[in-house]
Amino acid sequence: MTEKVVIIGSGPAGLTAAVYAARANLSPLCIEGLVSGGIPGGQLMITTEVENYPGFPEGIKGPELMKLFRDQAERFKTRFVTEDVERVDLSKHPFEMWANEKRYEAHSVIVATGAKAQWLGLESEQLLQNRGVSACATCDGFFFRDQDVCVVGGGDSALEEALYLAGLCKSVTVIHRRDELRASKIMQQRALEHPKISFLWDTEVVEVLDVAKGTVTGLRLRNRKTGAEQEHPTQGLFVAIGHVPNTAVFRDCLDHDDKGYLITKPGTPETNVDGVFAAGDVQDRMWRQAVTAAGSGCAAAIAAERWLSAKGLT
Repeated sequence: MTEKVVIIGSGPAGLTAAVYAARANLSPLCIEGLVSGGIPGGQLMITTEVENYPGFPEGIKGPELMKLFRDQAERFKTRFVTEDVERVDLSKHPFEMWANEKRYEAHSVIVATGAKAQWLGLESEQLLQNRGVSACATCDGFFFRDQDVCVVGGGDSALEEALYLAGLCKSVTVIHRRDELRASKIMQQRALEHPKISFLWDTEVVEVLDVAKGTVTGLRLRNRKTGAEQEHPTQGLFVAIGHVPNTAVFRDCLDHDDKGYLITKPGTPETNVDGVFAAGDVQDRMWRQAVTAAGSGCAAAIAAERWLSAKGLT
């Protein structure tokens, strides 16, 4: 059976695409993927409070929000396969993809596999995620109003996070493992001149405190030149060392940038392969928000429906 559209991914982009595609009578198949130890649903499945998604004035748990997304897609008869896509062949039409060795065929494909934040790799960091450790200042900075926080990183993303947090927090300490920043000169100037932002150079985080208390109370730091360790009190740790888009299986067939993000034609969800569309964080290295991902999922589904209609495949 050749599907009209297969959606790969089940975060806000993929499930929004599923809702729109289903309501357009495309009978979408969503291969939802496995994250967070085998749970589909994207990055929000490991997010506790979501307070910036419109329509939820009291906030909502990330997994709850994704269940509502999925329930809505199911209501309109989206079908789901809970597996990871292992390989694809987009060189011919219909397109082919394999998940758990089963072959699927589709006239059009929407890639919505998302991106994941890079972490420091500390056990304490993992145990305190959403308990004072975050990889998104825009998402979580509000919870740290008038508190002292730290940001790890030295690129544009880290300084953007620091500048955003400086508008909310009492103080922001940027921790960088080198003695100079990688960020653009204008970003460096803004951060270095900001009265609320200070820097710890040649320094790395070796432990996030305090797992026993279930919340961040400080950091154990090590100077990379001297080896000296110190404890630094803080209420929050924001890790800003980059994101990795989940595009490994597409890199031989879809255009991507130097970081692996899929490239779409300006103002559209179209990739370089006719009939293949990309939505959400997999092609968005700037915003990475649930609401922007949902919007791009909507656009991808509408574009796919119009493409199928033009080809007489609806």
